[in-house]
Amino acid sequence: MPEIGARDVLIKVMACGVCGTDVHIFEGDQGAADCTPPTILGHEFSGIVEQAGGAVANLKPGDRVCVDPNGLCGSCDFCRNGTGHFCENMTGVGTTADGGFAQYCRVHQKQVYHIADTTSFEEGAMAEPVACCLHGIDLCDIKPGSTVLVIGGGMIGLIMLQLARIAGAARIALIEPVESKRAMGKKLGADLCIDPLTQDAPEVLSAEGFGQMDGVIECVGLPQTIRQAVALAGKGSVVMMFGLTKPDDEVSIKPFEIFKKEITLRSSYINPYTISRALALIDNRRIDVSSMIYGCLPLEGLAGVLSSPTLRQNGKYIVNPWKE
Repeated sequence: MPEIGARDVLIKVMACGVCGTDVHIFEGDQGAADCTPPTILGHEFSGIVEQAGGAVANLKPGDRVCVDPNGLCGSCDFCRNGTGHFCENMTGVGTTADGGFAQYCRVHQKQVYHIADTTSFEEGAMAEPVACCLHGIDLCDIKPGSTVLVIGGGMIGLIMLQLARIAGAARIALIEPVESKRAMGKKLGADLCIDPLTQDAPEVLSAEGFGQMDGVIECVGLPQTIRQAVALAGKGSVVMMFGLTKPDDEVSIKPFEIFKKEITLRSSYINPYTISRALALIDNRRIDVSSMIYGCLPLEGLAGVLSSPTLRQNGKYIVNPWKE
């Protein structure tokens, strides 16, 4: 059982999402932050406050909450200049400190947020990925009437698809090889879904009137899909490289192609100050974060999902530490 300090709360974890970052760390790669074994993973989680430290004022036992895993120092130059997601002394719950793949987790009060009574724990656990996606979508420069392409229809791609629509995109295309994920993409607002295994994406996009892409959001994290994003980007467009590649992956690009189309290449790092916005969208049912959840696992099933790409293709998995 974790011991808490005066400004900490002890959270009884009810739901913790399995993230691509967890997979990277499990496979021995670096995630968003350095992780030293035997740190307990899990940074997308929600639960119930079990105990509150003596100096905690706004949280009490029984409160339903979720967590922003990134603890900022508040003192480094990045924190003092409003770019705290680059904090030089950041603590990451589930990466540099024990996280949510456990029955109980200690979290500093400043990283804990209330969730609505109408929001399930599974939905509350999705506040962190939605917050990360919000930062990414903010950088995509989507305007009302924009045409947007999303590459990859996993949990992140389906969140990005919905956020692009909320941001004003008039037409959205999705490239995804798994049929069930294409169907979910259609349900959540994609106007066109393409199977890259059986269809020629440029031909289909052109035939369906998607010739000029104002934004391309890559949510796979593979060199070949990043190259595809650049190739399909329109003139004056933004390419968001959101999918997390392996640390040593390299992508060959042709600078002349970037120059000729005046493409802006962007990336997005974690979730600076966006958890409250994410919860507003979730609590008020402006975004669907539950339809793409494939299954709920006990802790004993976690290693199987982390080690099996086949299982992860099914969709998002949630760990409930109390499930038998």
